[in-house]
Amino acid sequence: MNPKVDFFFNKPSQWQEEYRQLRTLILECGLTEELKWGVPCYTIHGSNVVLIHGFKEYCALLFHKGALLSDAEGLLIQQTKNVQAARQVRFANLQEIVELKATLKAYIFEATEVEKAGLKVELKKTKEYAIPEEFQVKLDANPALKTAFEALTPGRQRGYLLQFSAAKQAKTREARVEKYIPKILCGKGLTD
Repeated sequence: MNPKVDFFFNKPSQWQEEYRQLRTLILECGLTEELKWGVPCYTIHGSNVVLIHGFKEYCALLFHKGALLSDAEGLLIQQTKNVQAARQVRFANLQEIVELKATLKAYIFEATEVEKAGLKVELKKTKEYAIPEEFQVKLDANPALKTAFEALTPGRQRGYLLQFSAAKQAKTREARVEKYIPKILCGKGLTD
């Protein structure tokens, strides 16, 4: 147990008992406990394997390279369609964790082996993301915008494409594109 992480388990939370049970279970698997992103993260040789986090409706174990796990029990959940590597196992109560203890340990051991083997998740390339029609029209009509967008880093390009695509209505997509054109022309990303 890492004392730097104790605050997470000691602060009031609707998931406090579940968090403590997950902590014990993970530490029994021989991983090193660290604090990353404000939550307990468990590593092997400095590489992230799994973390504990909570939301309003559930708490979860997040496997950093969950996409590479066999998931024999069908427990792993992709948080959103844009999450490529990580997968969650979600819990609504302590009893679910207790009942799945052996299975969860098997998943943790498999995730540890994936990390030890140095396996990598094949990530989707930026060119594979669809360009929303509303943005493509602007790129075609404005060569300076196209040049500026192509000069952005792949991560910044992905950020914009995901932001534009997330809108369900064409009107909203157009508004988002218009809003961010000045930032793109200045060579900046969404959050710069």
